[in-house]
Amino acid sequence: MSPTLRATRGVLCQFCGVEKPPELITDPSGEPADAAPGAGDLAELDELVGRCTACPRLVEWREEVARVKRAAFRDEDYWGRPVPGFGPSDAEIAIVGLAPAAHGGNRTGRMFTGDRSGDVLFQALHDVGLASQPESVSLHDGLRLHHTRITAPVHCAPPANKPTPAERDTCRPWLVRELDLLRPTLRVVVVLGGFGWQSLLPVLADAVWQVPRPRPKFGHLAHAELPATDGGPPLHLLGCYHVSQRNVQTKLMSPAMLREVLERAKDLAGVA
Repeated sequence: MSPTLRATRGVLCQFCGVEKPPELITDPSGEPADAAPGAGDLAELDELVGRCTACPRLVEWREEVARVKRAAFRDEDYWGRPVPGFGPSDAEIAIVGLAPAAHGGNRTGRMFTGDRSGDVLFQALHDVGLASQPESVSLHDGLRLHHTRITAPVHCAPPANKPTPAERDTCRPWLVRELDLLRPTLRVVVVLGGFGWQSLLPVLADAVWQVPRPRPKFGHLAHAELPATDGGPPLHLLGCYHVSQRNVQTKLMSPAMLREVLERAKDLAGVA
C-alpha cells in the first residue's frame, strides 16, 4: 500500500452508514479507503468508483436529480452514480476539477460532459491537440483524449456544487490511487479552481512528491515544481481558473486563457 493510501485509509465521512439502500447501485464497492488500494489498473478503479455509496447525502442528491431531471433532458436516462475519471492510462497530463455537475456529468456519466463548462474545456483540448473532437456529449460519442486524463477530488454531484470537507476527504482515496496508477507517465497536473488545488495538495504531500512549504498558492497560471522522492521526474502543478459558466460569462476565464494553460502543460510534459 502506498504512503498516501495509508495516510487516507483512516479518513471517514461524517455521513457514513447509508440509511437507505441506493436505488441505482445494487453492489456497492465499499468504503473508498478499503476499496481503492485493491484496484490493479485504471479500468478496475473506474469500475469501483462507479459503485461507491460512501456518502449518503451525495447518494440521495445525485439519485434525486436523476429521477426529477431537468426539463430539457426529461427523455434521457441519467447516469445518477459517481463519475469516474476519463482518459488514457498512460497520460502525461491530468486535469483536476471539482465535482460532476448535476445535469452534466451526473447525467452523462463522463466528467465535464453535457454542460457549458465541458463545452469550453473540450473545445480547447481539441484546439491544442489533446482531444479527438471538440465536443463531448455522451459516453458513446467516440471522443478520445490524447496524453490527458480528466478527474476530480469528488466523484459525485454535490448539492449547490459544494461538497463538505468530510465528503471530499472520504472520496480522497480514489484520487490517491488514480495518481498512483498514473505515476509512471504523469508529469503535469492542471488544476481547475481553488477547491481542486487545495484538495490535491494533501494527496501529493503524502505521495512521492514534495510539496513546498509554504504551500504554493492557487492562481491562474500559477506553477509549482514538486521534486520526486522516488528518484523519478518531478511533477508540475499548473493553476487555471475554473471553466465555469459564470467565470466565462464574466470574462474572468476565456477560451484563449485556457488554451494558454494547456499549451504550457504540453510543453512541461514534453508532449508534441
